[in-house]
Amino acid sequence: MAVDMKTIEHLCGLSKLSYDEKGMEKVMGEMGDIIDLMDEIKDFDLEYDDTKDGNEIRFSDTRQDVAEGSFAPEKLLANAENTDGCYVVPKVVE
Repeated sequence: MAVDMKTIEHLCGLSKLSYDEKGMEKVMGEMGDIIDLMDEIKDFDLEYDDTKDGNEIRFSDTRQDVAEGSFAPEKLLANAENTDGCYVVPKVVE
């Protein structure tokens, strides 16, 4: 796709770039190449099909949701200091 000089001047004004005539010709060619590349990318099929990647998770592969016992609160709070109803734990990061 060809980009005209007026469009390049507008884009340069928006991006606060200034080029001489030779630089504008170069930018015009590069911008045309970028737009052509974007037009080619539009033609690719980018639809995701999760059955083709081999990463599906079967329900039978998941673990059973069973309630298990937890730690005793006294053991968890052994290193915590109770101050005004709030627990202060040791600093991990200085």
